[in-house]
Amino acid sequence: MRRIGLFGGSFDPVHLGHVALARAALDGLGLDEVLWIPAGQPWQKSRPLAPAEHRAAMVALAIAGEPRFRLERCELNRGGPSYTIDTVRELQQAVGMVAVDWLLLIGQDQYAGLPTWQGWRELLQRVTLAVARREAALTAPAALASVPHRRLEIPMPAMAVSSTEVRRRAAAGLRLDAMVPPEVARYIALHGLYREPTSNP
Repeated sequence: MRRIGLFGGSFDPVHLGHVALARAALDGLGLDEVLWIPAGQPWQKSRPLAPAEHRAAMVALAIAGEPRFRLERCELNRGGPSYTIDTVRELQQAVGMVAVDWLLLIGQDQYAGLPTWQGWRELLQRVTLAVARREAALTAPAALASVPHRRLEIPMPAMAVSSTEVRRRAAAGLRLDAMVPPEVARYIALHGLYREPTSNP
């Protein structure tokens, strides 16, 4: 049976923490591949995002060196809000009767908030949760603990990197070394992403 990791997010931009999580899952959980799934319209994000094609292009650059990483564009091609349950249904329908063990890669914050997700009870029936654990203990929120689900843990060292900090540094024209892959840093600079608009005198 193939084991496929599903790694979704806005990836605005993708950074080294994302790459470290996906690689830890790939190696630690014996996955055959990880599908990176940039969100088209993240329903929980209120701020404007970089255009979808830029975010997808940066993911493609970040994962180019690992053949078991693959960019999956289904949420970019699908209209409306990007709900994980819709993505899982679509991918599972696409493989038909082929036996696949689907693992949803998420962080502890996403695990804590999972009962707010669209169709989360059905989602728990369709996938195994693979949660990146950065704290000593991983406890389920009350609503989630009351529903049987499959959960694996991905031990992760603490990394002082976030997309918010990358955007802040890019807006200020600061170097992004040690925060994003070099190819992504060059892409951000080339396209002027996250720079504050200049006002006319």
